[in-house]
Amino acid sequence: MTGDRSPLSLNYTMESTNDHITDPLALNMRTVRSMLVQFVADEVKNAGFSKAVLGLSGGIDSAVAAYLAAEALGSKNVTAVMMPYRTSSPASLSDAEKVVDALKVRSEVVEITSMVEPLFTAQKIKENLRKGNIMARQRMIVLYDISQRERALVIGTSNKTESMLGYGTLFGDMACAINPLGDLYKTHVWALAEELGVPKQIITKKPTADLWEGQTDEAELGFSYAMADKLLYAMVDERRTDEELLQMGFPKSFVESVRTKVRVNQFKRRPPLIAKISHRTVNIDFRYVRDWGV
Repeated sequence: MTGDRSPLSLNYTMESTNDHITDPLALNMRTVRSMLVQFVADEVKNAGFSKAVLGLSGGIDSAVAAYLAAEALGSKNVTAVMMPYRTSSPASLSDAEKVVDALKVRSEVVEITSMVEPLFTAQKIKENLRKGNIMARQRMIVLYDISQRERALVIGTSNKTESMLGYGTLFGDMACAINPLGDLYKTHVWALAEELGVPKQIITKKPTADLWEGQTDEAELGFSYAMADKLLYAMVDERRTDEELLQMGFPKSFVESVRTKVRVNQFKRRPPLIAKISHRTVNIDFRYVRDWGV
């Protein structure tokens, strides 16, 4: 996003049928909201919990997840944890606190600098990517510890765009018990934020994991979420071939880059593969409630 352009004003390829123009990414956000609130309520209860905990970064994904959790479980049953590093933007913490104030959820701040820097020093880690992965995993350690303390389920905040592109840390920000945002592209998250009443400044700010000073998602990816979502929808949801994608106007290098990211990051989107030896293999034959003797 650049200038004052709203993330919702995207230049989609439109299809016309009987003079009715349809945005292929459009969803009824009131219905989506209802479905996801019910999903959180049901799955938290099904797991034997009544409370939830999530990391609140000050960004739009965690804000939307917090709004859904508070609506599903009640504010007193949601704990939002802010986990800044010494180079984290003060604005991120301020935006997170605005969500806490709006929702009246429980909250706490856990500074992770003293937790991660001994490892940086001991392993002589200089690369931002390695540091970022360590910070993401340390934050999840904190969340799961608080989960144990509070007897609360960890709610995920990763969206479908990030998942398809592999833009996340395995066992870090991608770790969770349930994820209400996992089938929503970033475009949908922005629209759902509007429906939920998330503060405008969070909706319009540049997406960032806030892992190091000046870091933004789109600068790292090399393209905008708007373009990625249009391509991913056609590539994944509509199962378009590369030839069809090129005919739709997507640059060949862009198609090849995104196709490669989707393919090589498949390992991040599935449970660990288990070698099948028996007749009842976890996550292959033993997955559903009917297998639990209920």
